Amino acid sequence: MNKGLHRYILLVTGATFFLLIAGALVTSNDAGLATPDWPLSNGQVFPKMVGNLFWEHGHRLVATTVGLLTIGLVIYLFRREGRGWVRRLGLLALIAVIAQGLLGGLTVKLMLPLAVSAAHATLAQIFFCTMVSLSVFTSEGWQADRKGLTEKAGLPLRHLSVAATVTIFLQLILGATLRHSAPWDRFLPNELVIAHIAGAVAVTLVLGTTALLIVRRYAGDSYLTKPAWLAMALLVVQLFLGLAAYITRLGSPNDPQPLNPMIGITVAHVACGALVFATTIVLTLRVFRSVRASDPAFELAPV
Repeated sequence: MNKGLHRYILLVTGATFFLLIAGALVTSNDAGLATPDWPLSNGQVFPKMVGNLFWEHGHRLVATTVGLLTIGLVIYLFRREGRGWVRRLGLLALIAVIAQGLLGGLTVKLMLPLAVSAAHATLAQIFFCTMVSLSVFTSEGWQADRKGLTEKAGLPLRHLSVAATVTIFLQLILGATLRHSAPWDRFLPNELVIAHIAGAVAVTLVLGTTALLIVRRYAGDSYLTKPAWLAMALLVVQLFLGLAAYITRLGSPNDPQPLNPMIGITVAHVACGALVFATTIVLTLRVFRSVRASDPAFELAPV
């Protein structure tokens, strides 16, 4: 294990999480069109960051920093990482961050179309969780020799953990679409709200079942139970934040501008959703690493 590489990846992952928050602040402050041009802002690299330009151009600066850090990551991987598939995952992360930047530019050039804005928000989550995965793959726990745990009778954990990850990802797409479907001074579409609530129920059932089964079956293995408990705790917080975000958003169209309670709770909801997704990915990867598959098709490739 290269500790320096692992720490650098953790740095990039943390910066990416901060970028997610910066992007959510742009949306919640309705600052997406604070400047009509891209990649410059009002024709300048460093404009006066006043009003909504603070959020929009600040987001661009954070995104540029993450992009540069990701280039450094790929160089670091090719110099210090011996596993080819990990290096290729690093390249995939670089491609994702470049695509993310281009989508960000399109949202401005095309005047915030819903499809592009939702894709931009969704790809941000994918890039964040790619970095989380790289953090797992370069960690000491992943590279240590682990005895394969026997899959217990009942629902297979590998299938369940994958189902939880996919369900959360679909919910994130719904959330991004809902968040960008109407500005703060308009009401959210009822059909998207209902779909998002149904998605929350599905995530609760699938992720809750997965985490509880892990805690029951492998109570003595902290490598599995820690992310399981964390996923459940974050899920509870996320559900409360979702309810609070909906309540504050209901009154938003009657406000003279986006107010801090709505902004803060909505951004926290986005951030916590990313953490739920990331923790579930960590849990899924650890299940594949530790639990022997009952189905050979679900066996993890050799590391």
